Amino acid sequence: MEDVIQQFSNLLWFTAVFVFTETPVQLQRRNVSFVIPKSEDTKKRVLEQSQLLDVLEARIQQLQSDVVLDVKHAKVQFVKAPSSGRGVSSSRGPKSTPQEKTDIPKTGKTVAKGASKSQPSRWMEKLTEEKKNKLKRQQHLQQKVQKTFKEKPTAKSKGSKSSSKMLPCTTQKTISTKELAKIEELEKRLSQQVSQWASSSKPEHPQAGSERTACGDIQLSIRSYLEACVFVGDIDRANNFLLSQHRVLSRRKHLNTDVYNIMMRVWAKKGTLNQIGRMFILLEEAGLKPNLGSYCAALECMGRSDSCSPKVITRCLSQMEEDGLSVDDLFSQCVFRQDERDMVLKAIRVIHPNYQPHHNMTTNQCYSSLIQDFYTKRADHRYPKLDFTQAELQERFKHQLSMEQACTVTIDSVEAAKPVTENMAKMRELLAEQWAQWQKVLLQALRENKIIMANTNTKDYKLNLYPYLCLLEDKEYVDIMIQSVANLPPSGESLKILGGDLGNRVYTKYSVKQKHQNQTVEKLANIYSAYTELLAKDTKEYDVLPREQWCNLEMEQSSGPMLQGGETTWPYVLTLELGTFLVDLMVKNLKINSDILNPAYDRKLIPILYHMYTFRSTRQIGFIKPHPILTQMQQETMETKLTFDSYMMPMLCPPVPWTSVKFGAYLLTPAKLMRSMDGATQHDLLLEKCQNLHPVLDSLNQLGNCAWRINKPVLDIIISIFNDRGSDKLDIPPPMSEAPKIPHFNLHDPNYTASEKAHLKREVITAKKKCSEMHSLRMDALYKLSIANHMRDEIFWFPHNMDFRGRTYPCPPYFNHLGSDVTRAILVFAEGKPLGPKGLDWLKIHLVNLTGLKKRSSLQGRLEYANSIMEDILDSADNPLNGKKWWMDADEPWQALACCMEIANTVRSPDPTQFISHFPVHQDGSCNGLQHYAALGRDVIGATSVNLMPCDLPQDVYSGVAQQVEELRAQDAANGLKIAQVLEGFISRKVVKQTVMTVVYGVTRYGGRCEYTSIIVFFFQEHIWDASHYLVRLVFSGLKEMFTGTREIQDWLTESARLISKSGHTVEWVTPLGLPIVQPYHRTRNQVLKSTIQHINLQISHDSKERPDTVKQKNAFPPNFIHSLDSTHMMLTALHCYSAGLTFVSVHDCFWTHALTVDTMNKVCREQFVALHSQPILQELYMFTFFTLCYPHLQSVPLFLFELFLLNKPALQSVSVCVFMLHCVIFMDFYGMVDKRYHIPNM
Repeated sequence: MEDVIQQFSNLLWFTAVFVFTETPVQLQRRNVSFVIPKSEDTKKRVLEQSQLLDVLEARIQQLQSDVVLDVKHAKVQFVKAPSSGRGVSSSRGPKSTPQEKTDIPKTGKTVAKGASKSQPSRWMEKLTEEKKNKLKRQQHLQQKVQKTFKEKPTAKSKGSKSSSKMLPCTTQKTISTKELAKIEELEKRLSQQVSQWASSSKPEHPQAGSERTACGDIQLSIRSYLEACVFVGDIDRANNFLLSQHRVLSRRKHLNTDVYNIMMRVWAKKGTLNQIGRMFILLEEAGLKPNLGSYCAALECMGRSDSCSPKVITRCLSQMEEDGLSVDDLFSQCVFRQDERDMVLKAIRVIHPNYQPHHNMTTNQCYSSLIQDFYTKRADHRYPKLDFTQAELQERFKHQLSMEQACTVTIDSVEAAKPVTENMAKMRELLAEQWAQWQKVLLQALRENKIIMANTNTKDYKLNLYPYLCLLEDKEYVDIMIQSVANLPPSGESLKILGGDLGNRVYTKYSVKQKHQNQTVEKLANIYSAYTELLAKDTKEYDVLPREQWCNLEMEQSSGPMLQGGETTWPYVLTLELGTFLVDLMVKNLKINSDILNPAYDRKLIPILYHMYTFRSTRQIGFIKPHPILTQMQQETMETKLTFDSYMMPMLCPPVPWTSVKFGAYLLTPAKLMRSMDGATQHDLLLEKCQNLHPVLDSLNQLGNCAWRINKPVLDIIISIFNDRGSDKLDIPPPMSEAPKIPHFNLHDPNYTASEKAHLKREVITAKKKCSEMHSLRMDALYKLSIANHMRDEIFWFPHNMDFRGRTYPCPPYFNHLGSDVTRAILVFAEGKPLGPKGLDWLKIHLVNLTGLKKRSSLQGRLEYANSIMEDILDSADNPLNGKKWWMDADEPWQALACCMEIANTVRSPDPTQFISHFPVHQDGSCNGLQHYAALGRDVIGATSVNLMPCDLPQDVYSGVAQQVEELRAQDAANGLKIAQVLEGFISRKVVKQTVMTVVYGVTRYGGRCEYTSIIVFFFQEHIWDASHYLVRLVFSGLKEMFTGTREIQDWLTESARLISKSGHTVEWVTPLGLPIVQPYHRTRNQVLKSTIQHINLQISHDSKERPDTVKQKNAFPPNFIHSLDSTHMMLTALHCYSAGLTFVSVHDCFWTHALTVDTMNKVCREQFVALHSQPILQELYMFTFFTLCYPHLQSVPLFLFELFLLNKPALQSVSVCVFMLHCVIFMDFYGMVDKRYHIPNM
């Protein structure tokens, strides 16, 4: 028998070697052929190879089953090579290819049926028949063995353990344990080799195989539904729903072990062990294995039952050990709520009285060489403290906690200072009556709808919205709806946006309530109270980072619930469905008397909200628009109060440090570490798999720990202009009273000609658009100024997170230091530092930088210019609105005014060097994208133009390009080119700046033409297209001459992304700090949400099961890659500034600190830029892409080989040598000879 198995083993080995002996290019081609079949021959060959592997697999299993009675193994799944179906090809809109259908036979094993276009071959038919026969034979043998086993138990063989889940394998006619081990090892090797070959046919990288991605929103919806039912105490509904999903085989595929664990937790709380046993049986029926969460629930239940037998606990622990799970894993990987941890520990100590959980602290993390010294050499580190006592920080925590518990904050509007007229008072009283009436109406309508929903679907237990409408108090839903009506703009809002916003607000309140139910608030308060000792100025010095201190405190207070609750995030479709239901409720029930403003009209009830359809581009979308009566009442009322969600406000205490992907920032409000499109999950999956994100988390914590306060004098001036008539020059939006009047005319009036009617219609459209834009800008400024005015006497913080490229952003959306010139001018550091000997000089240089003048002057030249205009500076500070108004002509006028005031206060102080300054001084990059490109390409000419090379005077790349473009234009004009002659005197730094900036980030010639069109339209109406085309061509030519390496690198990145996406993969890479990045651009698929108000067509472009969008992937890769390097440099600078005791914040490539520490920050910034670009960045990108795409099955690579590639050894420049070495890697990997010291990140 072993000889026969060995023959098939050799045949399978020959097939695997045939695959491995092809070059990487051939492997890549095969990968492409699986995703995009190029010919019938190729498809036939691929299908035959797949079928051959199926036959071999079946033969091996058949030979084993002849000897061993149904021995179950944890096998690697064989991935077939389907020729069609959603798994390998994407659907565009409704024209999708047939999806793969999945049936679940009684054995619980999932069998995939692909809709193949090719006719099955003879051996495939034979294989199918053999599998059916084998299945029948196995079922017959199982019944026979079970019958025999009941009649006469089999004796246990020595050294073996009995298992309730495994069928007996030892009878009178059995093979030896040694032979069985050989067969298992042989099958394991065969499965590994075939799965390695088959993995190249996967349309997506390994993350596509995860359960969460495979089942998508359906599985998340099931989990969310069950958790909602459990939260509201409707246990019967949850249990019956789970059973209904389990009984239907087509639905069971959407269930995983974690879904069953939700009900196990419920039964564990009730102490009903028999129900948990039933869940284990259901798991086995579904072909699933219990995980740590399952055993945790079982042990919790045993801990709650004083009558539980120790034998039961012992059996549970033994079974867990057989499944390869340890007791320590329970406490390190499970998420505990309430007293679950204590109950599990109580059960374990029945068997092991002295047991103590072991905490695996990863103290010896392997960090990048860029950051190694930061974590290992801390002797000289001076971590900054906050200028607060520990008691003050603890008191601030209480205020923030109460604000987040309320979920909303109501503040005074800055428009409240206006005098109240008689009409305004009347309107306020009238509107207040309407709000009260609408609240009653919505409350009644909501309760009626809930009664109807509760009485439907009681037998089918289908997914519906009823549990989600019970999560909060009825009044809380009404408050959310009323708030959304009050904030609705006059032009209306998209139903999708409005519904999504309402659904998210419900989810936020629900998450806060969950934390209360799980008893985490009290523990959070205890840990935060101890955490303040690290930050307070009246405590001892620590040599640990905030993240490390928080983790230490969590370990010390490990008893009770965990702060990371593990709540399921609602899928986007669910939040949208819930939100649109609430919108429908408002549209149907909110009404007003038509004569409320004009008694002359007939009285009738009319809706205050209208559901209508409008066009956005070529798409028709649902829209919710308020009635003009409501809009008029709101405008005349001028509300004195504004209500915001708590997460939109700055924090009143230092943020919770990011300690993991799922925990950090706010105290109770959920926050995402990485921002992504609604519904996208691939980023979260990558982050969860990433082993070491500590540098990224620590840099975010450093940015969030910077305390801020309001610059009151500047804020008061801005508010006074805002409440007057605004100022376009100073970027203060005017009130709606300044908006253009919308002309009214009768389309059917015969006095108008057709051309006059068309002209009037265009005027109406233009006026409406202008009014909409003015309202949007006005409300944005109102929100920012009102929040700033509310915080004028407070110290506050901005928690940070990042986008998928690693660029950091403050979490509060309206008011933060990433805002406009107005917002930045009213923010200063809460901590003040003396200016020192050079601080005043830096303030003056900073002021000149804000004016936009002296771009090509040295620092000394700028300082001398500032000294020469001191009279204007002091006049601006003393008489900003009535003096010479010099500051108003600056590029950034409000920041310039704030700087003028700081300089005036400094020079008038007794000792300017001891003046305590809170003012942030900026150091901005010189076209930061070009700096990175020039450093990557070692481009000396380009590096000189962006100040990477020593020069007597600062270089200005925009002026350089403008000069070069002007020279080319002059030559063409001299040669008689008309368009060049027309553009004489038009070329300037300002004209070329936008295109030069965006070229670095991948703008195309078409995009450049669009940019120039908006500029040229005001000067050369009749030459728009010719002039824009000509300018783009000159700018691109000028940049190509100045930055030779830049264009080559851009082209290489673009072409690489095109080939990668064509092969069916998304572009992925890892930053030098270890942050994994994936571009979420896929072919768009349409999904229809059938809500109660309308069917919403969702265009989903981030579904990782769809094919990548080649155009977006290749166009986005160069700018995204440069942005990731930019963020890496910022994070490195932030960490090293923190270790030096500096206050540091950033606006992407613009770094802020105190005037005293500008020189230190500049030194750190330059050192980290050099360190970053001393790494072989492009070589590592190439190697990462090469190995993860061509050999995704390799978990590790010999260290010497990878180092040779990174060192760019000449011997490895030959493709043939590379191929030979890679074949060696595969051979060594098969025989377990690979050096395990260097691991390729498994994405």
